[in-house]
Amino acid sequence: MQESGIQPDNFAFPAVLKAVAGLQDLGLGKQIHGSVFKLGYHSQSVTVSNTLLHMYAQCGASFDQVLKVFDGIPERDQVSWNSFINALCKYEEWEAALEAFRLMGLLTIEPSSFTLVSIALACSNLDPLDALRLGKQVHGYTLRADQRTTFTYSALMSMYAKIGRIDYTKKVFEWFTNRNMVSWNTVISAFSQNDMFVEALEYFRSMKAQGFQPDGVTISSVLPTCSHLELLATGKEIHAFVFRNGDFLGNSFIASALVDMYCNCKEVASARRVFEGAVDRKLALWNAMLAGYTRNGFYDEALLLFFKLTVVSGYLPDATTFASVLPACVHCEAFGDKEGIHGYALKLGLGNNTYVQNALVDLYARIGKIDNSIYIFRNMENKDTVSWNTMITGYVVCGYHEEALASLRHMQIGIKDEKGEINDSTKVVVKPNSITLMTVLPGCASLAALKKGKEIHAYAIRNVMTTDVAVGSALVDMYGKCGCLTEARRVFDSMPTKNVITWNVMIMAYGMHGYGWGAMELFNTLVTGNKGGEVEPNEVTFTAVFAACSHSGMIDEAQQLFNRMSKEYGLEPNADHYACAVDLLGRAGRLDEAYQIINSIPPVVDKIGAWSSLLGACRVHQNVELGEIAALNLLQLEPKVDSHYVLISNIYSHAGLWEKATYVRKRMKVMGEMRHIHKVKNYTSFYTNYLKE
Repeated sequence: MQESGIQPDNFAFPAVLKAVAGLQDLGLGKQIHGSVFKLGYHSQSVTVSNTLLHMYAQCGASFDQVLKVFDGIPERDQVSWNSFINALCKYEEWEAALEAFRLMGLLTIEPSSFTLVSIALACSNLDPLDALRLGKQVHGYTLRADQRTTFTYSALMSMYAKIGRIDYTKKVFEWFTNRNMVSWNTVISAFSQNDMFVEALEYFRSMKAQGFQPDGVTISSVLPTCSHLELLATGKEIHAFVFRNGDFLGNSFIASALVDMYCNCKEVASARRVFEGAVDRKLALWNAMLAGYTRNGFYDEALLLFFKLTVVSGYLPDATTFASVLPACVHCEAFGDKEGIHGYALKLGLGNNTYVQNALVDLYARIGKIDNSIYIFRNMENKDTVSWNTMITGYVVCGYHEEALASLRHMQIGIKDEKGEINDSTKVVVKPNSITLMTVLPGCASLAALKKGKEIHAYAIRNVMTTDVAVGSALVDMYGKCGCLTEARRVFDSMPTKNVITWNVMIMAYGMHGYGWGAMELFNTLVTGNKGGEVEPNEVTFTAVFAACSHSGMIDEAQQLFNRMSKEYGLEPNADHYACAVDLLGRAGRLDEAYQIINSIPPVVDKIGAWSSLLGACRVHQNVELGEIAALNLLQLEPKVDSHYVLISNIYSHAGLWEKATYVRKRMKVMGEMRHIHKVKNYTSFYTNYLKE
């Protein structure tokens, strides 16, 4: 057009500027702005000025540039204000957006539905109390101005959902009669984002019953509900719908949601098939598969996928990628260059990303390099609650319980510098949450710090956290391990909701204090008096009961329960249960019966614990014959464990069989000398072998 000598006018410039906004090419936009300015349209045409404002906001220009364009519009109309308020929201200037809305009203410029959508978004990002108050005002204005469109109602539903008032979201949806896919998707997403997955699924089914067909947004919103509720059958139904509807097959976002759903439902192989079958693998899909591997303990596969991502995908890892792969590094013994992943993150400029830093703090703590964790944590610019929780967990993992308790204090008052002072840069108060308390309470138990535990309990009461199942369970465990069984039971009885962990820690507390009958009575309450059967005993429950009976000499009661496990409760005894049963009989001197139990263990069950219990019992009761049998089997399974040699040697020594005792000691010495040879898988071959696949 320009090459032909024809000058653009106030109709051409808006069209071109919209195209530039779509391309998000700021440099090109500035060139066109220069032409607009040269021809004087910036002061002659409000349409051109409005489009310039929109272009700068969409292209990621600085806020000052956007403000300069807005200030230069001589006669602002409704579109000018809408574009400006939308830009303010884009830059997360929520208060400024609301102030612009007020000023718009003072200038008697009527807001449109687009204005109200932006203002609802601004309200949702304020403090919850202010958000609700102002949000209700926006809602009231919407009704008075008769702006009851799909977009305004959906914006109001999203606003209420974001500030946690899902009850208002539900009311707005019920008031809206002209429902379409946008409104259905909004309400389903709202319930899903507020962890009300059952309700989200109910709305999804209601939507289908009213003749609406799910679209990509619906599927992406409802799949997380199947994921969190572990509803594999429902998830597969949705997957089948996606497969039948060819339009969804190339949707990488839906593929990511499917991968996440299958991984949460422990169907990693199915997730892998979805991943491999995806034609267009966006980075989000790679991250979903990587996180799924890590979450399910497939650490080698997670690292191999990470290497493949960096080589063949064409994408660079982002913060989400590193937050998923770093936990896998902890558990993957074959991968020795764990610090190398840290270096790669630094190279990509992600060293100051809070998500990456949190993962690094956890990584170094779990591989025993707590000093590195402390260094990273202290140099973090933005420490959030997750950061503090991760550091506290790191201290607990490494056995630094006093430091964990000190961190609980520091997160509320700030971190002391090298001079022991709290300066302005470190005085960032972060409020502990339920995860903080359940992480630090085991430290009180390990240190027998009952006074500190009571302080944390008081904090939980003041902040209405005692109703949290995890916090309540941790308090029961802490009081039990600190010797306050009565207080542990008081907390247990006061909990409105209990899960199987709560019952297990209370049973363990009884066993720890030698109250086998109390543990058995509580178990019977769980299986008979638990109303509605909401909680079922699991494998850990039976291990706790057997241990309690063992310490209280309740041999027959435990043996009867052991025999009823599979018939009445549908749980097959595992290695720990067999070891407990052998220990029970061994303590009572009934070694032949213990030996018979070991012989009855199915081949698929590990027998190491059972043989160890029998060997220990043989040492106590000086049964050389059975001790030799137990030792022979143990040394076949674990030839490098010194304690097995020591036990059988002690049995021989007490029986006066000195030659055998000496032979065992020499054998143990030989095994110790051989132990300097370690199997260390090479990182390079680990990496290279995968790329050959």
